[in-house]
Amino acid sequence: MRFSDLLAHLGEVGDASPRDLGSDPELVGAQALDQAVAGQLGFLERGNALAAALEGTKAGAVLLPLDPELQSQASAQGLAWVALKDPRLGFAEALDALYPRQPKAPGIDATAVVAASALVSPTAHIGARVVIGEHCQIAEGCILHPGAILYEDVQLGPACEIHSGAVLHPGSRLAAQCVVHSNAVIGSEGFGFVPTAQGWRKMPQTGLVVLEEAVEVGCGTTIDRPSVGETRIGAGSKIDNLVQIGHGVVTGRGCALASQVGIAGGAKLGNGVILAGQVGVANRAVIGDRAIASSKSGIHGEVAPGEVVSGYPAIPNRLWLRCSATFNKLPEMAKSLRQLQARQG
Repeated sequence: MRFSDLLAHLGEVGDASPRDLGSDPELVGAQALDQAVAGQLGFLERGNALAAALEGTKAGAVLLPLDPELQSQASAQGLAWVALKDPRLGFAEALDALYPRQPKAPGIDATAVVAASALVSPTAHIGARVVIGEHCQIAEGCILHPGAILYEDVQLGPACEIHSGAVLHPGSRLAAQCVVHSNAVIGSEGFGFVPTAQGWRKMPQTGLVVLEEAVEVGCGTTIDRPSVGETRIGAGSKIDNLVQIGHGVVTGRGCALASQVGIAGGAKLGNGVILAGQVGVANRAVIGDRAIASSKSGIHGEVAPGEVVSGYPAIPNRLWLRCSATFNKLPEMAKSLRQLQARQG
């Protein structure tokens, strides 16, 4: 694909967008800027070592930030380029164009096992050794990759994609365009037991797990089914690999949960909440809209909307930074305190 043709696939590019087509190179792929070679597209965004990164590249074309000095440098190096407000977004769009997905032919593989009561759209693609249980509903355009397993009473909205090895338990409800990656488990039984004199008595888990539109669930993630009611993941939320979401958790729209996040039962997240890697959220904690928790934070109570928290237990990030700066000084401070007490005693 010629660089000039690629620009038509970038939503931000208009007639007035700064650009230099150079030799209008033929692009056959994309790569990180420091690894790209001729025929590959790279991108540069603010925060990198800008000039040095650009100077060393062998890429055929580059997506640049709106920086006239970088644009002049790229032209001087003979690079083709276009300047964008958000080069990273442009790079994502370019990858879609350079590496288009191959469509899956509709139909049911001969080795798939589909219950007689299941309703499967004729436009769905059902791969090899897929299992679809009783009373499931598979809407138009869904893709089930080889080895996906749907227990009974699972519903998939239009254009959902279930990858190999994923398991959806009874009561799983996925709206349109949800993606469940390999070995994720949706609707597994929540950790519900009642203590008795004879030991733990199992609490039946009879509720639903609802994924709203365009939710994406990473590999090895588990989202538990509650005893009653719903576990609900808000539309557009993105969940990384190896995340545990307990029964009865409710998240708002557009949340992002990084790897190894653990959310205990009954917790509630607002819209746009970001939890970095290994954040732990306690039972029934409440996190307000657009709050952010940095890596390894432990949230035990309530986080106000827009708050950034860190540490265990989580406290406001600025306070945590001050506390962290003091931590290494504690032995010296303790020694000084003992000397002071000795002089006073």
